[in-house]
Amino acid sequence: MKKETVYWVPKIGVLTVLAALFMAASAVLRLIWAGGENGIARGLFWFQIVLPLLANVSFLVILFRDGRDRLYRTAVPVWLGCVFFAVKALNFPSIIHTILCLCLYALVAFLFTATVTGYIATQKLLWPLFGLPMLYHIFAEDTQKVGWPLHDWLPELSVLCCMAALLCLSLAMRKKPVEEGTYLKRFGDRNDGRRLRGLSPIFAVSPYLMKTRNTSQNFIEDHIEISAVERYIVEKRKSGMKYFGILHVLLAAYVRTCARYPGLNRFIAGQKIFTRDREIEVNMTIKKEMSTDSPDTVIKVTFDPADTPEMIYERFNEKVREVKDAPADTGFDKLAGAFNLIPGLLLKFFVFLLQAMDYFGLLPRFLTKLSPFHGSLYITSMASLGIPPIYHHLYDFGNVPVFCSFGKKRRVWEMKRDGSPVLRKYIDCNFVTDERIVDGFYFASALRYLHNLMDDPWQLDEPAAEIIRDEN
Repeated sequence: MKKETVYWVPKIGVLTVLAALFMAASAVLRLIWAGGENGIARGLFWFQIVLPLLANVSFLVILFRDGRDRLYRTAVPVWLGCVFFAVKALNFPSIIHTILCLCLYALVAFLFTATVTGYIATQKLLWPLFGLPMLYHIFAEDTQKVGWPLHDWLPELSVLCCMAALLCLSLAMRKKPVEEGTYLKRFGDRNDGRRLRGLSPIFAVSPYLMKTRNTSQNFIEDHIEISAVERYIVEKRKSGMKYFGILHVLLAAYVRTCARYPGLNRFIAGQKIFTRDREIEVNMTIKKEMSTDSPDTVIKVTFDPADTPEMIYERFNEKVREVKDAPADTGFDKLAGAFNLIPGLLLKFFVFLLQAMDYFGLLPRFLTKLSPFHGSLYITSMASLGIPPIYHHLYDFGNVPVFCSFGKKRRVWEMKRDGSPVLRKYIDCNFVTDERIVDGFYFASALRYLHNLMDDPWQLDEPAAEIIRDEN
């Protein structure tokens, strides 16, 4: 069965807000019930309180965090709720009633999941699925409970609120137009990447054997001849790109290499391999001023494989100007400052919590967009410091798979084929890579292609003729 539809809900909409209020009310009513009169027996606490509350809270979090692009995650709290109701139904005195209820809960779980994951092209089937049982509950079952004490009514009201929340959600759901060939996200994907499910077994298993980036890194020392690059830079500066330099050419070449070798844009998270597809996120540490006491900050720029050097120059320099000209701190500075306010022991726990959330793909996208530890490439220029390139380790926190460091220009006398001497210019580039994303042959092929682009940078002026998609 082919997935064909994407559903979403507006964050600020009447039905969305009602769904959230009803689900929150369900949680509050159940808590009040748990603390009232004689409380809940210890053996029933986990089942009667923790399980439904987990469903309530996870529904609220997913609704507001993922409602616009990953609504399918709401299937998780719905399944939790169905498990709760199914176990409860096993204690009904009537076997027929138990069987009917179990069938209903199974239908709810499977039909809701099939709808929000996009395998059913209409949400209208959910309206009677939630509306009719709610009406039956109100006008048939609850009429027999008239006269019950208020405390005994609380769990019934909690159940009604759950049904009302799901009905409001199904009414709030909207379809998102999907272009032909567009990948539709599903369970296992992250907000910053698509999981690769067709990899060879050796790649699928390697993240479990080599558990961290720091212990899976390979070091590559490379030397790039830049005679053609320097002529290309002169042309660009004459055309008005005043600050165009080797950094921009190297970035343009790397981005174009990702168009042909998309495996470079993979990353490891939660012992699984993902790809960012056409989002190439490049991080770089910069100083606001070139002085030893000037603070460091990190910029993150997102490129597309079809970008030309002009696009990369404008986008990169705009981000640099934004940081250097702004009197206030950047988003990264504010985030780091907030972390710095947390006491040491508590900060250690908080970082552990962030790592756990990142492992399961639960970090909000705004955090991964700010984080210098998440991205496609981390690049640093030692040329601006006048020193050779370093080998910079990969970070275990986050998911950056490649670190590139390039140094200052150097001149070398070499011998031509006819025996005559020639003076050539080089920059040294050191790459540190996560060997788990692709094999050595793939890295070598990508590096050769990068050299080809640096030898003739004018070919970068035309958008990529073909952008290869990582089909695994």
